[in-house]
Amino acid sequence: MAKDKFSTSAPFYAKYRPGYPTELIEYVVSFVKERNRAWDCATGNGQVAVLLADYFNEVFATDISQNQLSNARQHERVFYSIARAEETTFPDNYFDLITVGQAYHWFQFTEFEREAKRVARDAAVIAVWGYTLMVIGDPGIDAMLLRFYEDIVGPYWDPERKILEDHFRNVPFNFEPLPAKNFQMELHWTKDELLGFLHSWSAVQNFLKERGTDPVEIIARQLEPVWPDQEAKNVYFPIFLKLGRVKK
Repeated sequence: MAKDKFSTSAPFYAKYRPGYPTELIEYVVSFVKERNRAWDCATGNGQVAVLLADYFNEVFATDISQNQLSNARQHERVFYSIARAEETTFPDNYFDLITVGQAYHWFQFTEFEREAKRVARDAAVIAVWGYTLMVIGDPGIDAMLLRFYEDIVGPYWDPERKILEDHFRNVPFNFEPLPAKNFQMELHWTKDELLGFLHSWSAVQNFLKERGTDPVEIIARQLEPVWPDQEAKNVYFPIFLKLGRVKK
């Protein structure tokens, strides 16, 4: 059964989740032979879908959360709908590219593989990527974030988080391998923007649900003396990518 972990945090997700670099999208698209249709699976608020719209005639973006889709970014070539990754109503042999950004660890892998191969055209490209803990570059702040990630909300991560931390190395990805490379998101955030992003974490939402208190307030107090309210800092998210081609 698919997990809907982000409906309750959809406004935080839409406002604070970092956007992906153009270099990542261009690299993925460079392997696509035809650019008619793309499917962005588990689209969230459409971060990837609107980027793909610059390259494809049509982009179909699905998610299991209506709250996420209600906060999605609109584009004339992006068409949103509710659907599980493992079961859609798309026709056979329909897509030239399938993308999954920061969501593959939630999937039922065998079922998704079957569905992806059904809706993909022969030689279509499939790209899945993710990122884990960000880095500020300030040793003290990075240590605080690591303690928050591992010790404070660590027990509240779902088991699937380990799949993401392992960079999808130990789960099925049964497609013809294509050369992958790493990328990086670079942002310039205030403390409030960082705290807003932390509120979008599924572990924070699990903590809130179970304990009734907001764990982000803990790290907010820790950051107060070392990060002035109006000061923006560079924030880095390393991105890992798995890339494959569908063969029928």
